[in-house]
Amino acid sequence: MPIDYQATRQRLDREFDAVEEAALRGQPPTWKDAALREGFDEIFQSRTQAYREVLLGCILAKLQDPTIDIHKPYVGQGETSYNGRTLDERVVNPFLHDRRIPSSRGPFLSAFRRSVAFVPETRDGLRDKEGFDALLAIIDKVHEAKESYLLRTLRYTLHRLIELRDAAEISLSRLQRLSLEQYDRLIEGLLDTPSGGRFPVLLIETAFTTIRDTFGLSWVIEVQGINAADRAVGVGGDITIRAGDAIIMAVEVPERPVDRNRVTATFQTKIAPQGIQDYLFFVRNEVGDDVLRQVRQYFAQGHEINFLQMRDWLRILLATLGRSGRETFNRIIIEKLQAAEIATALKVAWNYQIAQITDA
Repeated sequence: MPIDYQATRQRLDREFDAVEEAALRGQPPTWKDAALREGFDEIFQSRTQAYREVLLGCILAKLQDPTIDIHKPYVGQGETSYNGRTLDERVVNPFLHDRRIPSSRGPFLSAFRRSVAFVPETRDGLRDKEGFDALLAIIDKVHEAKESYLLRTLRYTLHRLIELRDAAEISLSRLQRLSLEQYDRLIEGLLDTPSGGRFPVLLIETAFTTIRDTFGLSWVIEVQGINAADRAVGVGGDITIRAGDAIIMAVEVPERPVDRNRVTATFQTKIAPQGIQDYLFFVRNEVGDDVLRQVRQYFAQGHEINFLQMRDWLRILLATLGRSGRETFNRIIIEKLQAAEIATALKVAWNYQIAQITDA
């Protein structure tokens, strides 16, 4: 069965996004086999980048067609061989470049002699023999593996590639003058990017900071860490805006749709104990009638709980603040993205979204 390169790339992108999001949540994949983990270490420390790319290509080929002999990456090597060069050119190399992962400039097979097979005899002509031995041991394991093991191996390989990328310095694409239509596409792209909730909070924080700086307000804007406990003393929301000691507004930026239980829990743990009178949920979906009935009861008690569509509010705000306000927004979001604690994955995603709206 010939390899479906488009389907293979789509699967690779899905798996990468899932692994990256898990890493942002502090839940990276693990590898229990100590011997093979040492093999991964050897491959990812090797100066021969092609070893890592070969490994990724072999896993993808085996997932696509279990009958393939991944030791044979040239079609002239028999009925069970496959076209490793085309797989690299159409899937592996573009993927690595799109995701800003350090990789070879040319096809990974160019690091080997022509018509190479991934067998012990090949090591004699290679500079990094130990790295190839480690690669061959994992290829042997992958060749005999079932799909569940292949998926675990793919995810762990992607995790190691992410670590490799994160060790490199990523330069941020700067925001130039954008139209409101371009801002709308940028915001939607960032909100759709798996980020463990970080991009939505970053956008809303940047927007409130822009309001403060544009109008010279004396706001203190505090942001709760994504993984911080919700019951932390003094925390109003994901974003808390203070004037002096008083909370003038608390903002929640939930990842999932807000239901009645979420509103009730927020009221009991945050709003009521701190006497917060103005609480704002930024949402991406309409809230249900049961949620609205609940907040009307809280309104009668003196607590205003409101819901705003995140994308709509940001678009209207950027339009209202005018060109100078948008320039302030651009400056602030770049400053926040440059912070040391910002994950490399978010910087790469930012660069990708900027390229999407400026290259179109």
